[in-house]
Amino acid sequence: MHPAAIMLVLFAAIAHAGWNLFAKRVPHGGALFVWLNSVCEIVWLAPVVVVVVALDGMPGTAWLAFTVSGLIHLGYFILLQRGYRVGDLSVVYPLARGSGPLLSVVAAVWLLGERPGPPALAGAAAVIVGVFVIGGLGVGSSRGMGYGLATGTLIAAYTLWDAHAVTTLGVPPVVLMSGSIAIEVVALAPYALRRRDEVGELWRGHRTAVLAVAVLSPLAYLLVLFAMRMAPVSLVAPARELSIVVGSLAGWLLLGEPNPVRRLTGAVIVVAGVAAIAVG
Repeated sequence: MHPAAIMLVLFAAIAHAGWNLFAKRVPHGGALFVWLNSVCEIVWLAPVVVVVVALDGMPGTAWLAFTVSGLIHLGYFILLQRGYRVGDLSVVYPLARGSGPLLSVVAAVWLLGERPGPPALAGAAAVIVGVFVIGGLGVGSSRGMGYGLATGTLIAAYTLWDAHAVTTLGVPPVVLMSGSIAIEVVALAPYALRRRDEVGELWRGHRTAVLAVAVLSPLAYLLVLFAMRMAPVSLVAPARELSIVVGSLAGWLLLGEPNPVRRLTGAVIVVAGVAAIAVG
């Protein structure tokens, strides 16, 4: 895989694990938390979009691209937040991030005709195995597992669609990301406006988490979108699961979640898999 793509994925993994850690600290946020941080995301992304569109224009397919993307991402964020309400970060997060790239790799090879080499495929398989070692053993919450796997299905869906949007349709990554977020804001607005008091309480009690997610979440995914312009989806999707290593270790060290030996074992497997992808 291209060295620049690897670096983008590495920085994206750190940002992604960071926003999930902040999101886990807001267990009762749900859709209102998603709406609040989406509004904040639009505020800081809007000036960037204006500059990009002024310089490069916007293809006519952009509206379709970010509408579909926004609806899939909306379902993903809501499912993930509900999963965190009933399960540990170290259960929901790895299962979501592990099943997502597994489905993405299969679909990229089957539907998009990608043909990564044997070392890269072996690395992708190792990453997925490592993710399930971290989160799939000794799980104590079947509801947490269900949300994790359902979220993973939506991860695969938006990964494939967004890769298609930034490559085949030629939509600039920041335009796709911002348009997708705008769809989320509009879709959730009626729900949020009916609960203004709850939104205010959420903002006052968790302002730091809202702002952190608003910066780290779109930043992480923008880096991945740029990486997908340089490398196949079947390699980028599993490689970005380096975030599992960061997120699972943070769940152990910062949140006091159990099973450090399992986490470290899985982390080593994930890192070895990503190394194989890098040279494959």
